[in-house]
Amino acid sequence: MLKLHFAPNSRAGRIVWLLEELQLPYEMNKMAFHPKDLKSPEHRSRHPLGRVPVLDDGNVRLYESGAIVEYVLERHKNGGLKPATDAAEFPAYLQWFHYCEGMVMPPVNTIIVQTVLLPPERRDETALGQAQRLLGKALQPIDDALAGKDYLIGRFSAADIMLGHACYMSNRLGCVTDEMANLLAYVGRIGARPAFKTAIEMR
Repeated sequence: MLKLHFAPNSRAGRIVWLLEELQLPYEMNKMAFHPKDLKSPEHRSRHPLGRVPVLDDGNVRLYESGAIVEYVLERHKNGGLKPATDAAEFPAYLQWFHYCEGMVMPPVNTIIVQTVLLPPERRDETALGQAQRLLGKALQPIDDALAGKDYLIGRFSAADIMLGHACYMSNRLGCVTDEMANLLAYVGRIGARPAFKTAIEMR
């Protein structure tokens, strides 16, 4: 059985969401989002940097969220939530799947560091402002792409699990503006999905 090593308020939520959407059985090792758990020798034996998610599948271990999503789709659902490689929407699927970590999550990470993780005396308002502006620019093409669509490639796919999770977090950080009406509606649709609620509410 699949075993997911999980901490709340992390990218591990994507994997819970994926497994719930696919209705795959899995075990959960819940940890606190705190160095005492994540940086413990036990967890560092799973992930050398002490991060989550980590997925165990028999003698297979993976610890990169995008790789885990692709692995699960190919090994356990025969490409479910993923268009065929010869489908017209496949190039867009690939783009938005990888746009998440390439364009959206770097400024999100900086914003979280500068507003949550660092103590107030160590925060840098210049770095925070730059990250917020960069995130706004990264979100605009997503808003444009969602015009007339419920999901990134029309139907729900694993690209939404990757990028939709990041958009939801961006909205929680106050970086999705009222002018991004398509993206706001998309975040609402994501948040209403039962599998997403299970993932985001898991503590």
